Amino acid sequence: MKLWGRTIARGYAEGEAVVSTKSFSFLGDVDVKNGIVIADDSDIKGMSIKDKIFVFPSGRGSTVGTYVLLRMKKNNTAPKAIINIEAEPIIAIGSILAEIPLIDNLTLESKQVNPLNYIKNGDYVKVNATEGWVEIDAV
Repeated sequence: MKLWGRTIARGYAEGEAVVSTKSFSFLGDVDVKNGIVIADDSDIKGMSIKDKIFVFPSGRGSTVGTYVLLRMKKNNTAPKAIINIEAEPIIAIGSILAEIPLIDNLTLESKQVNPLNYIKNGDYVKVNATEGWVEIDAV
């Protein structure tokens, strides 16, 4: 299945999806040293977002999250790509600076869709944020 969306940070990545139904803050929700989600209230606590296609509704929290995402990239613990329902400035700027592909506002047949309804944990996902599409191979 192919969905189309809005490019925020250009690039291409593919890999296994990690999907959270909750908004995410890179400041405090993840261990930057290993990419493991550590937030107690997270529905993906204990899972790694390192080298994954990370799907979540939107970012939240401090502007420091931008720099945490950049630090994760330098530590080789960042996600390969990010898919949001709607990206907000903290995630957008962090993705651009860290050169992590980011896409949001996905559509199917010209209708906006929620990626959380189509992408599940473990799905193999291709993200072409340069051309503005996401392809999902469900498990």
